[in-house]
Amino acid sequence: MATKIRLQRHGRKGYAFYSIVIADARAPRDGKFTEKIGTYNPNTNPATVDLNFDRALYWVETGAQPTDTVRNILSREGVMLMKHLRGGVKKGAFDEAAANAKFDAWKQAQEQKKSSAIAKNAAAKEAVYKARLENEKKVNEKIAERVAEKKAAAAAAAAEAAAQATETEAAEAEAPAEA
Repeated sequence: MATKIRLQRHGRKGYAFYSIVIADARAPRDGKFTEKIGTYNPNTNPATVDLNFDRALYWVETGAQPTDTVRNILSREGVMLMKHLRGGVKKGAFDEAAANAKFDAWKQAQEQKKSSAIAKNAAAKEAVYKARLENEKKVNEKIAERVAEKKAAAAAAAAEAAAQATETEAAEAEAPAEA
């Protein structure tokens, strides 16, 4: 029986969420599976992977063939590297301690990359937020200037109307005096 490590789709339309499963190669994508070894959520930035490392390594070493996407996920999580290092130990290229040291160094580098990517995304979001805030402040200042101009024009018109009214009243007051 040929086994595959594949993704099984869950979630609603436009918001996919996947389970990483071991299944027979002939089984449909969302059909029967042998074992669930993790989950994959591509909707977060960076994508969230929850993987049972030991079981994934076991299945890869026993010959289960991952699909392309799952192979990328397993590579990012270090399963493929650990398989490679264990092969080197079996061949006698280096010992178990050296393999674990190499894997730990690689894992630390990956964690550092991930944290820097998260920090970079947060900084980018903050920059976008500040730019929007500055644009909104500029727009609000322009609106405030227009409102001030309208109020000044209305006050000037009111003052002019009051001046005309006093002139008219003064003219009317003088007119009966002449008659």
